Amino acid sequence: MRRPRGEPGPRALRPTEGATCAGPGESCFPADGPLVCALEREQRFRLPPKPPPPLQPVLRGGQRLEAALSSPHFLRHPRQHLIRSLAEARPEELTPHVMVLLAQHLARHRLREPQLLEAIAYFLVVQEAQLNSKVVQKLVLPFGRLNYFPQEQQFMPCLERILAREAGVAPLATVNILMSLCQLRCLPFRALHFVFSPGFINHISGTPHAPIVRRYLSLLDTAVELELPGYRGPRLPRKQQVPIFPQPLTTDRARSKYSHKDIVAEGLRQLLGEEKYHQDLTVPPGYCTDFLLCVSSSGAVLPVRTQDPFLPYPPRSCPRGQAASQPTTRDPAQRVVLMLRERWHFCRDGRVLLGSRALRERHLGLLGYQLLPLPFEEMESQRGLPQLKSYLRQKLQALGLRWGPEGG
Repeated sequence: MRRPRGEPGPRALRPTEGATCAGPGESCFPADGPLVCALEREQRFRLPPKPPPPLQPVLRGGQRLEAALSSPHFLRHPRQHLIRSLAEARPEELTPHVMVLLAQHLARHRLREPQLLEAIAYFLVVQEAQLNSKVVQKLVLPFGRLNYFPQEQQFMPCLERILAREAGVAPLATVNILMSLCQLRCLPFRALHFVFSPGFINHISGTPHAPIVRRYLSLLDTAVELELPGYRGPRLPRKQQVPIFPQPLTTDRARSKYSHKDIVAEGLRQLLGEEKYHQDLTVPPGYCTDFLLCVSSSGAVLPVRTQDPFLPYPPRSCPRGQAASQPTTRDPAQRVVLMLRERWHFCRDGRVLLGSRALRERHLGLLGYQLLPLPFEEMESQRGLPQLKSYLRQKLQALGLRWGPEGG
């Protein structure tokens, strides 16, 4: 129905006096009005208040250390926190479980912390009688991995006694302990006599872990061949030996997208030509090399198809039972191995090579290969392929190497 002209229309709805409506989504009613109060009471009824956070238990030294090490976020706990927790722990709180967690933490994160490693070594010595080899292998692991020999004077005598007591009980743990000691260049002869004995070898042959034990025994035999001139005991039979590391290590494969290997390979291809180098070649007794060049006595880089890339193993002038104290080969052609030293090949401080890497380089040098390290700091400073190629040229020329027309 049409409203008569001149009659006022209905009064427009306006906000209640005293309220403001500053923008969309904001209340146009007074904060202390009955409607707002009723809505707030309804909200409190439907949504009960949150309970107060539970009180955190007070953790003391060993408990705090275990809590930190058991956390899934290991690296959020500063190293000083671990050291402080260890220092505050009472002796009875430092259980084998806690110390194994600490050892695994250091090894996993490549933390070469002398104070913590010394604490593990001391614990191992004072708790020797209570520890079995399965626990000891975990406590010893970070020393070999981090290339750290402790100052604790009883460290080696303690391990020798444990090996003598436990070697026949846990074969795999025994070999794991010897692997850590091999990286530290301190293999006890008595333990070697035991693991190379026919009885031990026959015992492990029918076990599920036989393949890994044979690989470790092959590495130990190589260490005896190259580094222990005074050893006269049994050795691993030739028919039992297997390649040590026939392919790039697991960490290198897992981090291949961060590696400099592809760009170095392209630099060598353009610089020398792809017929002048081998990539990922495994040399006897089973070490995988990054890049290998064959070089004449005058320094010329030779085509790989014309040369045997392998040096003899055992070295020709190193009869079985004598150590190769010097690189030995009568072959006029040298073998130069370019060693990528990636960031993860070092302890976290970036200065000390991990034990496995140092061992590989040491053995390749004793076998007669000339090593040319390529440190990650130098490779990371090269901006693009042209700079890297120039860097490789300087490295090779510093060794006195020469080659034909350079590609590009």
